[in-house]
Amino acid sequence: MADKIKFIIPGKPEYMTMVRLAIGSVADVAGFNFEEIEDIKTAVGEACKMITCHGYEGWAEEYTLECIAEENSLQVFVSDTSTNHLVQKQGRMCADCPNEGDLGIFVIKSLMNQVELINNPEGKKTIKMVKTK
Repeated sequence: MADKIKFIIPGKPEYMTMVRLAIGSVADVAGFNFEEIEDIKTAVGEACKMITCHGYEGWAEEYTLECIAEENSLQVFVSDTSTNHLVQKQGRMCADCPNEGDLGIFVIKSLMNQVELINNPEGKKTIKMVKTK
């Protein structure tokens, strides 16, 4: 039987450390080794950045991280669930988000076994990632 865990996270970048620690803990409980856990943490961090950053519009108000831990795999869904993107950016505006996003997808694909970009009917995005043992 699969274990399902879901987090609702504010879009603020300062929560990224918490996300990395949480997904690392889930991966550890699921039985992944140290290197696999580090790969998962890095891939999820990149996915969160891609989902929450909306260029000059700011950061997403919130997003979800959903994990499904099965015997031989971990599925992770990072989804934009915000109603707006008004969280103010404190640093430099990232005018090059699409270019950075392309690199982020490359990193995610190199670390995970399966990656799928999903556009839902409301025009929001989800990144589905699967890591197998």
